[in-house]
Amino acid sequence: MMDCDNVFPGKVAVMGGGSWATALAKLLMNNCPSIMWYMRRDDRIEEFKRLGHNPAYLTDVNFDIDRIEFSSDINAVCSAADTLLLVMPSPYFKEHVDKITVDISGKAIVSAVKGIVPDTNELITDYMARVFGCRHERELVISGPCHAEEVALDRPSYLTIGCDDIAAAEAFASLIIGKHTHAITSTDVDGIEYAAVLKNVYAIAAGIIHGMKTGDNFGAVLISNAIREMERFIDAVCPRPRRITDSVYLGDLLVTAYSRFSRNHNFGSMIGKGYSVTAAKMEMEQTAEGYYGTKCIFDINARYGVEMPILKGVYNILYRGVSAQRALRSMAEYFD
Repeated sequence: MMDCDNVFPGKVAVMGGGSWATALAKLLMNNCPSIMWYMRRDDRIEEFKRLGHNPAYLTDVNFDIDRIEFSSDINAVCSAADTLLLVMPSPYFKEHVDKITVDISGKAIVSAVKGIVPDTNELITDYMARVFGCRHERELVISGPCHAEEVALDRPSYLTIGCDDIAAAEAFASLIIGKHTHAITSTDVDGIEYAAVLKNVYAIAAGIIHGMKTGDNFGAVLISNAIREMERFIDAVCPRPRRITDSVYLGDLLVTAYSRFSRNHNFGSMIGKGYSVTAAKMEMEQTAEGYYGTKCIFDINARYGVEMPILKGVYNILYRGVSAQRALRSMAEYFD
């Protein structure tokens, strides 16, 4: 077990209380003697301590409570920790981090947020650098392909850690690897962040055609066009050498588009079955990040003009009230 208190990244704090936060905490606990854990609600913390597991998410994962320092005081956690692992849903990200009043410019920041900052349409790393003065060489991102539910089940899982400083990526990767978990490192920080948003958008599209019972043949064509659309956008926004077939891009797209654990696929499937967007959102027990990511990427692409018929189709369904059938016909005109 690694002495996380004396080597980079030092004392790690998990910032968030959902399923992905719980899964990552489980991985960290396999390699660290202790962690800090910020949760917004004191009642949730007390229940966690009493039960020995998260009372609301991944309830089958048990924790050694004596090795966790819980707190609902975000500034106390930020002051005491060396590395902040941000694991909040993107729609509520600012609600949490904008409460931070202590200096975190010297902290290591690891973003596991699978979305873009609402309103400002910034990547999480860019927002943290602009607002809190965090240094890019100390900002990391963590992405899939990996579902929290499969981490909980100890199924083989692969994660990618991105950072401008590859040594820092490797150091953090050493904290989450284990018997069932593998970690890959990369310096494509922006590309990984954008891919994590786009795969949710395309998973909604995949769910819509599943709900409409359009068939597997068309589903395959959709995803093959989606990965090329993703590549066009990322190459336009942050051009650099990358292989779009790497697991952090294509693999994460595939698992999010097809898995029964995918909230975005299930959200889209309800729409394909005839639910209104409002009804589908109300039916969801957890956040479908792709709903918010669709608008963010659509707005960003207004500056770049990349051809993105799938994004446009999903946007038209979610935000302009266009029927799924009509939007599907429009995007299919661009498929090959």
